[in-house]
Amino acid sequence: MKNKGLIVSSTPHLRDRTTNEEIMWSVVLALVPAIIAAVYFFGLQAFFVIVVSVSGSVITEFLFQKARGKKVTINDGSAVVTGILLALTLPPTSPLWMVLVGSLVAIGLGKQVFGGLGHNPFNPALVGRAFLLAAYPTPMTTWILDGKTTATPLSTINAGLMDGTASATVAEIVDFSYWDLFIGHVGGSLGETSALALLLGAVYLLYKGFIDWRIPTGMLSTVFIITFIAGRDPIAHLLAGGLILGAFFMATDMVTSPVTKRGRWIFGIGTGLIVVIIRLWGGYPEGVMYAILLMNTAVPLIDRYTRPRSLGEVA
Repeated sequence: MKNKGLIVSSTPHLRDRTTNEEIMWSVVLALVPAIIAAVYFFGLQAFFVIVVSVSGSVITEFLFQKARGKKVTINDGSAVVTGILLALTLPPTSPLWMVLVGSLVAIGLGKQVFGGLGHNPFNPALVGRAFLLAAYPTPMTTWILDGKTTATPLSTINAGLMDGTASATVAEIVDFSYWDLFIGHVGGSLGETSALALLLGAVYLLYKGFIDWRIPTGMLSTVFIITFIAGRDPIAHLLAGGLILGAFFMATDMVTSPVTKRGRWIFGIGTGLIVVIIRLWGGYPEGVMYAILLMNTAVPLIDRYTRPRSLGEVA
């Protein structure tokens, strides 16, 4: 019998056959319903925004990796995911040159300067959107639906609240229904509109086990409970804005979210709490982007204080 030596290696000791490529391209597939919905409601301009965003992200990643002398990994799909997510956070009327700038910032400053995939502390797509919102606020807050300039549902609801005309249900202060919010026939960013399309993709990712249910559950339940207690319309707050897109496709990013189960609950609840604070008491109608970016900064601390105690470790 051969003497087998003890194999010593660094962590992780548990390995999985699932590759980054499989995960990323599965996310792309999950976003296809949202892409189709965006093009259906907003026309070819939405398609061009998505194409430019994805192309800019892939090209930027290629150039950065070439300049750094690193292996080019654009085939892994991570840059494509960033490009799609960035596009889904933009208005359908976004100038294409602005979309290109946003993709450069998302990949360059949001990902590559930190070392590439697996090293970025913030969600790259949200870094790109945050830059565009700060640099070009007017085109980033101009919304078109059916060829007419319109306000987003959250902006309309907030305007009704400030006028003192708000009531328990959204239907009494706005001219759209819950069904409009659910299917996406409302003004907003490309991915803020169709909750149905986003949920279809989310169910697929949950089924594949590529996202953890704790983060979106924590976010959505926190927003629902607090808005209900505050006397607002919780259903409208769930369906309007970028909450569903952020909860299932951005907050669950494996790189920028906690690794522990308890940490994911904390992350989800904390993100939902910040969303509500900004939406109800801030000067900005939407808070998903800022909430996720702020909670991204807390991930190292969350992981540190929620990690399981090692066998034999003394408290």
